[in-house]
Amino acid sequence: MRRPEVKEKLLEELGAAHQDIAFINLGRVFQLQEPLDYEPSEEDSVAAMAEREGREAHELFYDLLLEDDGRRLFFAPTLNYTEFNYDVVRKMLTHPRAALGLDDAGAHCGVICDASMPTFMLTHWARDRSRGEGLPLEFVVKKMTSDTARLYGLNDRGVLKPGMKGDVNVIDLDRLQLRAPELAHDLPADGRRLVQKAEGFVATIVSGEVIMRDGEETGARPGKLVRGEQQPAGVV
Repeated sequence: MRRPEVKEKLLEELGAAHQDIAFINLGRVFQLQEPLDYEPSEEDSVAAMAEREGREAHELFYDLLLEDDGRRLFFAPTLNYTEFNYDVVRKMLTHPRAALGLDDAGAHCGVICDASMPTFMLTHWARDRSRGEGLPLEFVVKKMTSDTARLYGLNDRGVLKPGMKGDVNVIDLDRLQLRAPELAHDLPADGRRLVQKAEGFVATIVSGEVIMRDGEETGARPGKLVRGEQQPAGVV
């Protein structure tokens, strides 16, 4: 792709096939590089960059794709980003019937990285959001712990009190941050998936036993398979 003749041919074919790829709107495509910005403004788009530089948008996009030895990723939000901000998302998050979770169960792990959602909720919504109102830390934590446990019938966890399962994350909130996603080929048959690491998790504790410390596994495996909804305490 770095060869000039290849670039010229591909961009020529792109123009001829434009109707077939009309969904690629570079006015809604953004570079995904550290420090990560998951709520970019319209002026940060590839199309806006090209206009400022006096270049054709797809040519600039082509060149950006080659950065970082071709490993550069891009952020292309579609639904819920019509106004180039997350105001409508905040409205949904604060609805009393809203629940946070992963809706595709990993089915699209080669193109979507949903596992970073809990960290993003803490960094973007509870700490860093600058283009609108954020969310209280207490609200975000409750939404991802006790509210989720209650919704799915996990009645032995979700709150810190005697007799409950000792699952805890110890977090340095000031240091907490997401790293840029990376493409890994570590699934069976060399299958690909997106992975995204984080910094700032001091320890992850399961059933009172530390399984992760400063991002490194300890080797402990105290967790057990959960099979369906649990009966409330005192119900036989």
